[in-house]
Order: sequence, then C-alpha cells, then structure tokens
Amino acid sequence: MDEQFMRVQARLTDRDHVLLGWLADHGVLTTVQINHALFGSLDFTQRRLRKLCHAGLLARFRPFRAEGGTYPYHYVLAQLGVEVVAAHRGEDLPRKDQARKRRWHLTNRANLPHLLAVNQFFTDLAGHARTHPEASLDRWWPASRFQGQGALAQPGDPIQVFAYTTRVRPDGHGIWTEHGLSLSFFAEIDTGTEPLPVLVDKVDGYLHMAGVTGRIWPVLFWLHSALRERHLHTRLTEAGVVYPVATATRDTATQQAASPADDIWWLHRHAGARQRLVSLADDDDAVREMAC
Repeated sequence: MDEQFMRVQARLTDRDHVLLGWLADHGVLTTVQINHALFGSLDFTQRRLRKLCHAGLLARFRPFRAEGGTYPYHYVLAQLGVEVVAAHRGEDLPRKDQARKRRWHLTNRANLPHLLAVNQFFTDLAGHARTHPEASLDRWWPASRFQGQGALAQPGDPIQVFAYTTRVRPDGHGIWTEHGLSLSFFAEIDTGTEPLPVLVDKVDGYLHMAGVTGRIWPVLFWLHSALRERHLHTRLTEAGVVYPVATATRDTATQQAASPADDIWWLHRHAGARQRLVSLADDDDAVREMAC
C-alpha cells in the first residue's frame, strides 16, 4: 500500500471507521444524520467531515430543492474511502473508478429521498443509543444484503437456509438491544407512494421466509401519517395477516419528540398501549404461535 493510504489509516478514529462502513453499506448520509448518530456536536461534526473530505476519504454534494435553494450536504465515499473500507474488512481492493460510478448512481437515483428516509430511521436509533448507555444498535443491514441466496444463513443452519432466495427485500434489518433484551426486526420505510395492498402483500413473503429459515422477526412499517397507519391495520385485519407486524409513524414521533426506540409501536392484533421497540421482543412466544 502507498504512503498516503498508510498515513490516512493511522489517523482514523473508531467513529471514522463506523462512518466509512455505514457509507459503504448504505450509500449516503447527511450532515444531520451523521451528527445525530455519531457525534452530537454539529460544529465538531462539520469540522471532522471537512477533514475526511480533504483527506480524500469522503465526497459530498448538495441536492437542489424544487422550491429553491439546496439541501444540507450529503456525504458518500470517495475512492480512498472505498479502499480503506475494503482493507479494513479484508476484501479485495476495488477498481479505481468504483467510487466515481457509485457517486454518480447515488446522486442521480430517483428514489434518493426513500434511501435517505431509510437511513434516517436507523440513524435515529443509533442516535438514541449514543445518548442511552443501556441501548445499542447491534446490526444494521441494507436492502442489498438480501440479494441472492442465503441472505439470512448462519453457521450451523440447514442447507435449505443457505440455498434460499428471499421473496422480499426489506429496506433494512436490524437488531436493537435495550437493558439486555434484544429484538431482531425487518424495516419497511413507507413514504406513501405504494398502495396499501402492496404493503399487505409484502407480509406473505416474510411468512414464507420464516417457514424456510426459522427467523420469525417482526416487520416494522414506519409510516408517514397516523391516518395511513389506521388504514393499514384495517387492511391487515381484512387479509387475515398473522405474521408479526408493528407500525409507527413519523408524524407521531415528531409530535412527541420521540425516537423509533420509544413507546410508539402498535403491534397488530395485540390490544393495549403502544410499546417500546424492544418490548416487541417480549411477545416472542405469541409471535411464534401466530406465525406457525
């Protein structure tokens, strides 16, 4: 490796490596998302991001607003950042034009707002964990993880789990831990563009996947409004959905100054008050009985 690569590697902090890894997996993050998830001081975050850009690890862009002006800076990996992540993970070094091609793809994709909404959900969880020592976001997998065979396979699984190609492609998968209790979940981030029957139909794919892999993990629908949430639960009931589904809304979280970790989750077919995210794990036995 050349001298610049080694010099940059020596100056990276643990948080820098986390950020570079997130950008490798999840594409793009805004200044606000990075600050909330990892730092907590906007001035410090901006200074650190400028240094990482100056070192050739990150690149940034500012999309234009339709009503005029620009959005905050959006950060992606530069070529050196791609190479650092590959080396850190023990992977083959990428081609020299990989970062440029990926940056073009990200800055020109029509569904960039949806990608940012997905990343907002998970960085909100990471930000909650940063300020609550008893909580942690132990896993954050992107949608791309579910391409191909064996997406959920782990050592010791039967061969059919390694051979299985999922029918669904969640927006993300995570493991959230709080006070020693952990919840594995799939995330579906809804921006209101898909008809409700499409959301309901997705659940069948998770049920099929659970039958093959044994992973009966709740599907979390993060919706944009309380009205859409009520309508979705009606549709789920009409369709006879038994697979575990929980919903929450961005407008409720905003009104209550809550994070996705808080008691804003409505578990389908369960009466009572809304639950904290990790509390959905308390219904594990009921969940398995419902899904079998």
